Amino acid sequence: MSLYKPDTVQCNGEKFSIYLEQDEIQERVIEMGNELSEKYKDKDPIFIGVLNGAYIFLSDLMRAVEIPCEVDFLKLSSYGDEKVSSGQVTDLKDIDADIEGRNVILVEDIVDTGLSMNYLVDKLQKKNPESIATVTLLHKTEATHHDVQLDYVGFEIPTLFVLGYGLDYAQEGRNLAQIYILDED
Repeated sequence: MSLYKPDTVQCNGEKFSIYLEQDEIQERVIEMGNELSEKYKDKDPIFIGVLNGAYIFLSDLMRAVEIPCEVDFLKLSSYGDEKVSSGQVTDLKDIDADIEGRNVILVEDIVDTGLSMNYLVDKLQKKNPESIATVTLLHKTEATHHDVQLDYVGFEIPTLFVLGYGLDYAQEGRNLAQIYILDED
């Protein structure tokens, strides 16, 4: 199978260059899957992915874990079609599963300010799970303004606008197999 991974990308009139290559991403996802398999052995966790951005990461992560598990999704909006967070979180879809007494693994594509992750953890805590672990592929540490606990982080990155591997710019670019950064030239 051939994956879409050009050297540069034009998206919504902006140019992007490779930041993280496919092999580097996959290697880290497998490492995280192994860590989760060890921690959640015999715990039957439920992975909850945040749509739309986390679906590719979650798909690869779930195939990297070697334990029985379930999956569900929720959807938020805090960016719209912009390159920066609006500062407001809007619920678009809730989970369908009953997570009371369950071990939840909350999976995000990226944590920027920390607003969405804090919102999600608070929201899920009200459903009385046994535990909630937070997982993100990318963490913009310098941009994080909210005190947020991240249990598993794929990559810490500077405050860059990123695209690909599920991350979008006005709904485009999610299908890229690598992660790209906006060229500032």
